[in-house]
Amino acid sequence: MLHFRFLQTLSTLLYNNELTDICFNFTHQAFSADQRGFLDRALEAGVSTMMVTGASMDESKQALALAQKYPQFLFATAGVHPHLASEWLPEHQEQLQRLGEAKKIVAIGECGLDYNRDLSPRDQQQQAFADQLEVAATLELPAFCHEREAHEDFAEIIKTYRSALKDVVVHCFTGNRQELETYLELDCHIGITGWICDERRGHHLKDFIDIIPQDRLMIETDAPYLLPRDLQPKPQKRINEPMYLPHIAATVAAARDQAVEELIQQTSTTAARFFQLES
Repeated sequence: MLHFRFLQTLSTLLYNNELTDICFNFTHQAFSADQRGFLDRALEAGVSTMMVTGASMDESKQALALAQKYPQFLFATAGVHPHLASEWLPEHQEQLQRLGEAKKIVAIGECGLDYNRDLSPRDQQQQAFADQLEVAATLELPAFCHEREAHEDFAEIIKTYRSALKDVVVHCFTGNRQELETYLELDCHIGITGWICDERRGHHLKDFIDIIPQDRLMIETDAPYLLPRDLQPKPQKRINEPMYLPHIAATVAAARDQAVEELIQQTSTTAARFFQLES
């Protein structure tokens, strides 16, 4: 196990603040009392670029506002999470398209399917997902996607729209090798979180994470969720935050038998290209 303070120092000294966290739920109330503190700790750890994830129409507007407030290192996505698909209305498609035209919005989502908790009826999840993929295609923005225990339906919907979509990332991938191979065949990017640090649920990812091409792999915290279970010492507050991304990067690099500095450079380059940050 690697001490996270060591990883913070190492990332700052060696990697010149190159880490990119592609999923930071910064609109969550866990961060509201000390926004600058969480950002400063991320920067000190070498995480210089963060994507603030929109999970509802209101939160997408908040994500955009945060990206505009801290433009040096924040960008935003806009979308409606499948948990909230029951709130999706026909007029939201046009509203999302208008929101997606903002300069700091770099992807449409978090959209997709979640049959693990089924917090919205599955037919409504599928409709909201398809509508949001249409918006992504129209705006020529990448799709930022969520899938949990819904692989077959999710893959079928992606297949329907894939030729019209610029790019797709299956964020927080937690599935099996066969599912990963399907997403790679669909030319999807893959986001890996601290789930891989969980010996109860995510250890299986280490067996096949090396099949992800280097130009389609990205890393993320999904903060405040999925605090890596193997952090030493254990944080007093059970809140995940971007400062722990170096720990995830080191775990992923070890599983791929790759130098961590190389993995950080590659995943950050891939993220910059995927979210069109290079221009």
